[in-house]
Amino acid sequence: MRRFVRPLVLTALATCCGAAFAAGTDAAAPLGHLPTWAQPENYKLAFKVDPKQENYSGSTTIKIKLSQASDFIWLHGKDLKVSKVTVTDAAGKKHVGKYTVAAEKEGVARIDLGAKLEPQEITLAIEFTAPLNKQLQGLYKVSHEGVPYAMTQMEPVSARYAFPGFDEPSFKVPFDLSLTIPADDQGVANTAQVKEEKAGAGWKTLTFSTTKPLPTYLVAFAVGPWDVVKGPDISPTEFRTTATPLRGIAAKGEGHRMQHVLGETNSIIHTLEDYYGFGYPYDKLDLLAAPDFSAGAMENAGLVTFRDWLLLIDPDSAAQYVRGSFNVNAHELAHQWTGDTVTMAWWDDLWLNEAFATWMQQKVTTKVHPEYRADLDRVRGAQGAMNNDSLVSARKIRQPITGNGDIETAFDGITYQKGAAVLGMFEGYVTDPVFQKGMRAYIQKHKFANATADDLIDSIAEAAGQGDAFKSAFRSFLNQSGVPYVTTEVKVEGGKTVLHLTQSRYLPLGSTGDASRVWGVPMCVRYGTAGGANKVKCELFDQATGTMVLDDAAKGTWVLPNANGRGYYRFAQNKTDLAALSKVVGTLSDAEQLAYVDAVRAAFLHGDLDAGNVLAALKPITASKTREVFTAPIVTFNWILHNEATTDAQRDHLRKWAVDAYLPKLKELGYRKKAGEADNDTITRTTLAGFLGDDDIAAPEVRAELLKQGDAALKVKDGHLDLDAADPDLLGDALGVAVQERGAPAIDALIAEIPKTSDPAKRNAMLSALASTKDVTQSNKVRDFSLGKDVKVGEMASLMRGNRDSEASRNELWKWYTTNYDKIVARTGSFAGGRLVTMAAGGSCSKAEADRMSEYFKPKLAQVSGAERDLAQTSESTLLCAALKAKQDPKAITR
Repeated sequence: MRRFVRPLVLTALATCCGAAFAAGTDAAAPLGHLPTWAQPENYKLAFKVDPKQENYSGSTTIKIKLSQASDFIWLHGKDLKVSKVTVTDAAGKKHVGKYTVAAEKEGVARIDLGAKLEPQEITLAIEFTAPLNKQLQGLYKVSHEGVPYAMTQMEPVSARYAFPGFDEPSFKVPFDLSLTIPADDQGVANTAQVKEEKAGAGWKTLTFSTTKPLPTYLVAFAVGPWDVVKGPDISPTEFRTTATPLRGIAAKGEGHRMQHVLGETNSIIHTLEDYYGFGYPYDKLDLLAAPDFSAGAMENAGLVTFRDWLLLIDPDSAAQYVRGSFNVNAHELAHQWTGDTVTMAWWDDLWLNEAFATWMQQKVTTKVHPEYRADLDRVRGAQGAMNNDSLVSARKIRQPITGNGDIETAFDGITYQKGAAVLGMFEGYVTDPVFQKGMRAYIQKHKFANATADDLIDSIAEAAGQGDAFKSAFRSFLNQSGVPYVTTEVKVEGGKTVLHLTQSRYLPLGSTGDASRVWGVPMCVRYGTAGGANKVKCELFDQATGTMVLDDAAKGTWVLPNANGRGYYRFAQNKTDLAALSKVVGTLSDAEQLAYVDAVRAAFLHGDLDAGNVLAALKPITASKTREVFTAPIVTFNWILHNEATTDAQRDHLRKWAVDAYLPKLKELGYRKKAGEADNDTITRTTLAGFLGDDDIAAPEVRAELLKQGDAALKVKDGHLDLDAADPDLLGDALGVAVQERGAPAIDALIAEIPKTSDPAKRNAMLSALASTKDVTQSNKVRDFSLGKDVKVGEMASLMRGNRDSEASRNELWKWYTTNYDKIVARTGSFAGGRLVTMAAGGSCSKAEADRMSEYFKPKLAQVSGAERDLAQTSESTLLCAALKAKQDPKAITR
């Protein structure tokens, strides 16, 4: 699953949590693991769904193996109204059962069996009704152009909203599904439809083939007047002997926009099959564009669901959407192997799903679209995860699960990007072909079953001929939080060049954490050799201190302590070594230049460099010809601009630095997409125009051009705003400048247009523009708009995150948020609990802000799952920002 918090992307674990919860007893409902003495063996699910109605009905029939005598069992169900429970024992005798809600918040229910039954196989049949969910969980209702649809999102713990069952990943069994739906509607599910029958006046029943073994969170179906578009069959390979049907599913009238993504899908599936040596295992593949969705996409076996803007691609679609469409599709399809075919045994190993899909997507993208530079996405993703992983409150990749909140907040950069980076690091250490051999063995051994981290590590170690030291090193990154901080120093000893190494935990200035921590770091360094050449040396560094002999090193050699940028660690050097590296940084690979940028940022956040040092160290990077590299300094630059600069002279100095670095690149590209233009040029234009044109930098030439396009887009044509008047890739930025310059009239025009616009890319552009206003009154108007029916639940966060760059603006946001808190929670539901504090106070930078968020949210933590971790991390980030701000001398900006 991909989480998105912007049309960006919105969003990680110590030993297996098997002992974290006790199995249920007569007195206490199990709030974590269900007891394993009642094991489901298969399900028959039948639903009667009309999206135009508010409720639906269903029946769940589960074959269950009892391994101990009992007169009850525990399972999951939430917001269900159960009308009948029938228990059939192994002898065929029927018993009247009883369904009782045992833990309402967690969705745990008790089924009394009507008699004490000895160990045997029983059949449990439950009839129920339930509301179509309004918060994008379970079986939920959405609309497109006023027409209702019903669809599912079960992950992580929302299947219990849709039907009663054993809602845990280890209960992985086959499902038989039937849907009774209005005769004019379409129904799709995980597997191919095998039968259609009339079911009374105006109804029909669709029956689908039996699934492969699945956990409940991968069960999926959708009902409504969908366009169903046939794509090119996925052609056979040596790993799959027959063609697999491929279809696109979209809201009525949108199906024609699915052709691009359908055309890309064959190459993705074939690449995955070639890597794993295992054919796509399901009987068909549908890609569904959801009108509203809580995540970015979801890997349901055979029926993958996406936010609509990721699939509805036109010839003039913005390059970022085209690229994002491919990358997210590759991520979700990678899950068909890691996640669906092989499923984690419990949520502490979510990384086995998400880290692997992230890592594999980058491999697929690199092969099919090398111009997308997924190799650099991997490095940048890892560095982004390091920012969160530097917090004392950071999660482990394998975090013990203490409740549903821990499950819901596990979908973050630690699980995805850190997990992928750790995989890539150890892959590099054992070599890519060896790692692939281990992965193929892992898939074959655990196909259609569950696996744990130890299963994966054992498979890789066996393929690589590695022993306990390797396994311990791998686990050191899974079972403890934090980023290794490797300090290096070059010395000449006994005629040899020796790199002295010290490792600790990286902690930013102001952190209260303990830096004494050791990992097994597969450390690779690049260094200069005689004659101007260089070489790489790798060793496993698993002690607090150590040395590495640099064979054939040149006199006074430079050293890059993270060769290829592949390691998940940060490094620090003394001034002499850093100066030597800085002289050759332009000759390093793009990934290694990103590692250098991260080292500079890490030193700044550590309090070792001031703003002047940082600006000087990063300026050479802006000369790179690679967008991902030359824009890397912007994050640190923005922090200095927003949090450190206090005078007009300092802000002018920073603006000049930015304009000198980036305006020539933008002018070379111009302000309109050219025919046949490389998509990287298009994205570069979008990135630089947005940065230079916003009122923080406000480069006059850039701002004038964006305002010109924004004004043109705000003109009315045939009853609608003329949004096509702006460059499609610059539409959001152009409208944003128009909002900042024109104020209320522009905002009112966009608010009026959004309900009339179903195109997701144009909606995203207008939402982004509304969030860009810096006027307090208008910001509150926009936030009020986010609470209404004209904004989809999945779009709310994009409006709430605006206008928070100063403490004064954050104070106004806080007033609005706390006034409307109940409305926000009521609309977003518990699924957003892990982001509630971030929405209210993300970007804060003072102790007073940290204190007020703690005072406000602590009494509410028990009400919303996931908020506890969000509060801890947002509060800690705020205090770290305040500490760095206090340490830095603004005068250094102009030195």
